Amino acid sequence: MNILIADDDAMQRELLGGFLEKRGHRVLAAADGEEALRLFGQAPVQLALLDHRMPGLTGDQVLERMKARNPLVRAIMITAYGEVSTAVSVMKLGADDFLEKPVDLSRLLDKIDDLEQQIAIADDLDELVRAVEEAPLPLDIIGSSPAMRDTLSRVRRIADSPWSVLIQGETGTGKELIARLIHLLGPDPNAPFVEVNCAAIPESLFESELFGHEKGSFTGADRQHRGRFEQARGGTLFLDEVGELSAGLQSKLLRALQEKRISRVGGERDIAVEVRVVAATNRDLRAMAESGTFREDLYFRLNVLDVQLPPLRQRREDIPALVEHFLARYARRPTRLAHEALDALMRYQYPGNVRELEHIIQRTLTLARGARLQRSDLPDEVRRAEPPDQGALQERLDSVEREMLLDALDKSDWIQTRAADRLGISERVLRYKMGKYGIRRRE
Repeated sequence: MNILIADDDAMQRELLGGFLEKRGHRVLAAADGEEALRLFGQAPVQLALLDHRMPGLTGDQVLERMKARNPLVRAIMITAYGEVSTAVSVMKLGADDFLEKPVDLSRLLDKIDDLEQQIAIADDLDELVRAVEEAPLPLDIIGSSPAMRDTLSRVRRIADSPWSVLIQGETGTGKELIARLIHLLGPDPNAPFVEVNCAAIPESLFESELFGHEKGSFTGADRQHRGRFEQARGGTLFLDEVGELSAGLQSKLLRALQEKRISRVGGERDIAVEVRVVAATNRDLRAMAESGTFREDLYFRLNVLDVQLPPLRQRREDIPALVEHFLARYARRPTRLAHEALDALMRYQYPGNVRELEHIIQRTLTLARGARLQRSDLPDEVRRAEPPDQGALQERLDSVEREMLLDALDKSDWIQTRAADRLGISERVLRYKMGKYGIRRRE
């Protein structure tokens, strides 16, 4: 990684530069803001380490000008100890993180590792966008927020594998869309994609629907029927709402997945089926497996690879683009959205996620009197919505703090007294923060 260090302290520049060069990074060093901008214009810089207080241009000003030239550049601001307000302001300007003086080199290295991972995710996402654009079927993917970028990067990496995938997320987050995306990005996008809604088919008919039946096997079976497994041969079988399967059907599905063979209802021979299974659920299958309401062996068979879809309230940055998308799709005349209306949509919590937002836009377009949608045109529950408890910046800071806690606990073998000492806080504060973020010991 090409790293630019801007600091008027020569000793600090030498310390950080030598440390980073020994770890394989190329370092450019500047004694002030003007020199930093000159070097930035001469060489591709992926990360800038900026001292907040420098003579001439401050770190804030340097960061602002760098972002104007290249919005993709990453930056870590180095601030004086205890300047919390400064840390908040530099992150609003676009800094990825901040460090207090004296710089903890191990923490710096951890932050650089995290940023390298984020850059790799961004590269994966670019590849994903190109692949989707070349896919044989149109597929709308709207999501530039960090949560969705991470999710789409993961989808891109697992799509080529033959292993089962479990997609988990709340109702309305787009699990079917992600399942289709995995199929389209797989080895053969023209192979069958067969969907089964496990919650919509009566249990008495489910075995026949999944495995097929022979003619005369039961009343009404007047012809042979190929089940969904056979229909999906060579392609993808998508089991939606898999958490709704009864215990008996779970056993039969497990056998089919283990042996890659099925037997039609009323049939006397096994049929080999080679399919990739992608399952989806809005339920916590691990908790169900632990409580005995879902077979643990089936859970592990389905969850070879997993995709966690974030709820819309955790990716609010995507709401404006989603609104524009739904307006373009459903508006019967040119329609605009008033700023106050968008503000109300940004505040709402969306228990039904993207699907609920889609329905809100459909309803509003239908009932609105004019071509400019006002706040008064929105449903009552949206207009009454309170602002989110935490803004995007606070969520980001909380995420950083949570990762710091987990890192300290891991390095201390989850001995809380040692972790608290490592973090420089009391054990009581550590326990409070563990409760706040729902942190439990990793398996």
